[in-house]
Amino acid sequence: MTGVSEQNAVRDEKPARTSPVTFYRQVVAELRKVVYPTQEQLVTYFFVVMVFVLVMMAIIASLDLGLGRLAFAVFGGNAE
Repeated sequence: MTGVSEQNAVRDEKPARTSPVTFYRQVVAELRKVVYPTQEQLVTYFFVVMVFVLVMMAIIASLDLGLGRLAFAVFGGNAE
């Protein structure tokens, strides 16, 4: 079992700071690893996302309309 003083000692350690130059070099190195999609892939992804968004809009609009009519029916309003 660790004591409270040991836990505080571990928590009080600060991580080493990175200089701005080193940070910039690390960012550039990571950006070189990125695989960018081709234009064909980008167009395909765009259409997939658009179809998904339209389907979700239709589902949510249908649920909204149905639940709204149900609420009017339950509470005695006119749904028309």
